[in-house]
Amino acid sequence: MTAQVGVVTGAARGMGLACATRMVDAVDITFLLDLNADGLGEVTEHLSGQRSAVIPLAIDVTDEAAIANLVGRIEAQGQLRAVAHAAGISPTMADWRRIFTVDLVGSAMLIDAFEPLVRPGTAMVCFASMAAQILVPNGDPRADALLDAPRQVDLLEQFEDVQPSVTDPAAAYGWAKRGVQRLVRRKAIDWGPLGGRLVSVSPGMIDTPQGQQEFEQQPLMQVLLDMTPLGRLGAADEVANLVEFLLSDKASFISGTDILIDGAVVAALHRSAAG
Repeated sequence: MTAQVGVVTGAARGMGLACATRMVDAVDITFLLDLNADGLGEVTEHLSGQRSAVIPLAIDVTDEAAIANLVGRIEAQGQLRAVAHAAGISPTMADWRRIFTVDLVGSAMLIDAFEPLVRPGTAMVCFASMAAQILVPNGDPRADALLDAPRQVDLLEQFEDVQPSVTDPAAAYGWAKRGVQRLVRRKAIDWGPLGGRLVSVSPGMIDTPQGQQEFEQQPLMQVLLDMTPLGRLGAADEVANLVEFLLSDKASFISGTDILIDGAVVAALHRSAAG
């Protein structure tokens, strides 16, 4: 029987780690990806001994050669069943170019690389963000056209011409995550005839190390928390619950859409803006 293979990116901490703890109970072999080699080693040790064999890879999701190597290793091990793509960079972690490249271009590179591996039952969840609804709620047709071609060589230069505010890391994050949502909708059309599904999830404020860093440095975070109808931060496990469901056969007709998991803060913002 062919081994079922799972992949989790950003697996060393936060929501990626929470997804990894679910993945090792769902497949036969799990590739754990993260730039943080030390953290990845600790996670690998912690998750070893579960149903799944665990294979750690310290790679950058924008490294084309590393992705090609990953694809070859997956093919050698079995059939790609599930991908939780949680790797990403938030506004306080890097400049706008790196945010755009990792969050959007890296996602496009992974989806394209995995497409030849798609078989009936393959599912992939990409992490977007509520920032796509909050920071760029109405979009811009010219900007969206560029988001829809994320792998063109001069994407960053063209996007800066169309949306000069993108040089602000928070704006770049919102636009990049909007690009992820649009990418999933487009590529799900290609994956469907192959029997595969693509979905994005858009977390709100989640209690993770990365989220805490944003909370400490971005005053807007407290404002949003105060407006959250559920009155608290979300937990990484709550997001992992959703991802686990979306990757399972129970979600077999869900594809090409984004699911917001934010405690209703976006809804509260919309009602406030409407007066």
